[in-house]
Amino acid sequence: MDAPTQIISVVTMDDLIPQRNARLVIDFCLRAGEAMLATGASAADVVATVLRISTAYGIKGMHVDITFTSLTISIHRGMNEDPMSVMRIVKVRTTDYSRLQDVYVLIDEITSTGDQLAVEDARERLTSILTNPHPYRRWVVTAGKGILAGGVVVMFDVSFVLVLVAAASAMISDLITRQLGKLLVPAFFTQIAAAMVTTSIAVFIFWLRSMGIELPGSNNPTVIVIAGIVTLLSGVGLTASARDAIDGYYVTATARGMEVLMLTLGLAVGISIVLGTALRLGLPVTVSTSLGDDIGLVPGVVGSALIGIGFALTSYVRLRYVMLMAAVAGLVFAAYSAVLPFAAQPGLAPGFAGIVAGIIGYLVYRWIKVPESAMTMAGIISLIPGLAVYRALYSFMDSEFGATEGLPAMVIALATGIGLAAGTTIGGFATRRAFGLDRSAMLAGRRTRGAR
Repeated sequence: MDAPTQIISVVTMDDLIPQRNARLVIDFCLRAGEAMLATGASAADVVATVLRISTAYGIKGMHVDITFTSLTISIHRGMNEDPMSVMRIVKVRTTDYSRLQDVYVLIDEITSTGDQLAVEDARERLTSILTNPHPYRRWVVTAGKGILAGGVVVMFDVSFVLVLVAAASAMISDLITRQLGKLLVPAFFTQIAAAMVTTSIAVFIFWLRSMGIELPGSNNPTVIVIAGIVTLLSGVGLTASARDAIDGYYVTATARGMEVLMLTLGLAVGISIVLGTALRLGLPVTVSTSLGDDIGLVPGVVGSALIGIGFALTSYVRLRYVMLMAAVAGLVFAAYSAVLPFAAQPGLAPGFAGIVAGIIGYLVYRWIKVPESAMTMAGIISLIPGLAVYRALYSFMDSEFGATEGLPAMVIALATGIGLAAGTTIGGFATRRAFGLDRSAMLAGRRTRGAR
C-alpha cells in the first residue's frame, strides 16, 4: 500500500540536546520572534524564521504557535527528558523596519555562515539591536505623516492648497494620537479624536466658503477626510489580516481583523460626531462621496511616490532607502493603471499590482536585506481603498438604510484589501520558486505546514 499523502504527526526528538543549550536556544528564538512580531513581520514569517534559527542550532523538534498577542515555543526532547515550553507576550506593536532589518541581518548571519555564532553572542547582538536609537528623530515621523496625507491628495489632482491643508491636518492628528498614547488612552478613542480633528478642518473650510472666504483652490475639502482615513488606517492592518488568513494563521488573522474593525469604527464615530454637530449648527456641509474621474497616471504615480516616502519615514526605514521605496510605489501604481482597463472587477487589478510588489519586495530583500514586508507595503499603500472605506462610512451615517447602501463600498474595500494581500503573497512565493532563492526559508515554511 502507498504511504499516506499527508503525515499527521512525526515527532522529531532532540533528547541529545543538553538542557542548558535548549534553554538558551528557546530563549533566543522567543526574543527574536517577539522582536519580529512587534516590529511588523507577518505570522508566517516569524514561524519560518524561528524554525530556521532552531535548525541552525541543531534543534529540529521545535514547535511554534502564534496568536495576535503571544508567542509560544516548545521543544520535545524525547521520552526520557521533560519537554520545554515557554510563552512570551507581545506587549508592544509598532512599525519599525530599521530594527526589523537588523534582526533579519543577524538571523541571516546565524543561518548562512559556516562559522556558527554562539547563542550567547547572538542574544547580546539582538539586545543591542532592540535598544539602539531610531535612525532619526520623532518629528521626522510626524513630517512623514504629512507627506503621506499630501500624497493621497495629490493622487486626486486637486489644488496645492488642499495638499498643504491635508498634510497639516495629518501632522496635527499624529501629535494628538501620540500624546493620547502616552496617556494610555485606548486606540479606539484615539481614532475618534484624530478623526474629529481631520473632519473639523474640512468642515472649517466649508464654513469659510459659506462666509464668502474662498481659499485658493479649496474646491474639494472631501479629500482631506479621505487622506485622514488613509493615514489613520494606513491599510496595514487590513492587508496583514488578509495575508495571515491566506497563510493559514486564522486566529491571528481574526484578531487583526477585529483590530481593524474597531479602528474603523473609531473613525466612523469621530467623523459622525463632527458632521452631525455641523449639520445641527446649520453649517452648509456638503461632503461628497465621489471625486470625479478615475485617478490619472501622472498624478497617481507622483502621489504614490509621495505616499511611499511618507510610509518609509513613518516606519523608521533608513533614509538611504526612502527614495527606493518611492520608486517602487510609483512603479506598482503604474502597473495597476496599465491593468485596470482590462480587469475592472473588484480586487483583480489590485491583485496584479500586489504580485508586482511581492516580486520586487522579495528581490530587494535578497539584495540589501530591507524587510520584504516593508517594500511590498510601500508598493501597495497607495492602493489601499481609502475612498471606498469613506463611502461606506458616510453611507452608514447618512441614511436610514445605511447598512444596505454602504455594503457595496465595503465589499469593494474588502476585495481590494484581499487582492493586495493575495497578490503580495503570490508574488513573493513565485519569486522564491522561480529563482530557487532562500532554500532554508522554504524548507522552514514546509515544516510550518507539514510535509506532503
